[in-house]
Amino acid sequence: MRFDVVTLFPEMFEGYLGEGLLSKAISKGLIEVRLHSLRQWATRKHQKVDDRPYGGGPGMLLQVEPVVTCVESVLAMDSRPAEIILLSPQGERLRQPLVEQFSKLPRMLLICGRYEGFDHRIIEILKPRQVSLGDFVLNGGEVAAMAIIDAAMRLVPGTLGDEQSAQLDSFSFDHSGLEYPQYTRPREYRGHVVPDVLLNGHHEEIEKWRAEQSRVRTEEMRE
Repeated sequence: MRFDVVTLFPEMFEGYLGEGLLSKAISKGLIEVRLHSLRQWATRKHQKVDDRPYGGGPGMLLQVEPVVTCVESVLAMDSRPAEIILLSPQGERLRQPLVEQFSKLPRMLLICGRYEGFDHRIIEILKPRQVSLGDFVLNGGEVAAMAIIDAAMRLVPGTLGDEQSAQLDSFSFDHSGLEYPQYTRPREYRGHVVPDVLLNGHHEEIEKWRAEQSRVRTEEMRE
């Protein structure tokens, strides 16, 4: 699976790509992440890619020409079709069913915004799918892009040590609610004890307890 990331700050991804499961998946050839600095497609002095909005207003907007030219150039770098994703607080919320769709794609192109947003003609021309992490505003789309990569790559076969891990995650294919509480050694710590049901070896009772805990936690934590 290939991810192309268009960003003004590709250096933000250096540490992220070099650690953990993602780094291992890249080393195995299961995941490919390509970073593209938007400034390489700038047509103005000092590699500027933003300008003041027509009609006035605060802040600056990313210009249509460098973004469209960049995306079209990046699309041509690989023959596989790519889903174009524009990270925007106005987009649809990222939820697990959407992540599952993304994980089945051969390629994704993620456009990271900055400043006050995008010239709307970028959306009219490229027709990207707009995606948001939630109803809040970030300084840019880089963190959102990392979240999408992190969530989708977990579902690519071979990236996790135990394939059941993804199936048992909160909101996963087989688990529509929040995950149940989990425990490890020691059995007792500062008066807090691991529930006896997890220690009795009766798998049916354990699964029943986990299902109930998942239901209760989901009701408490989600509307």
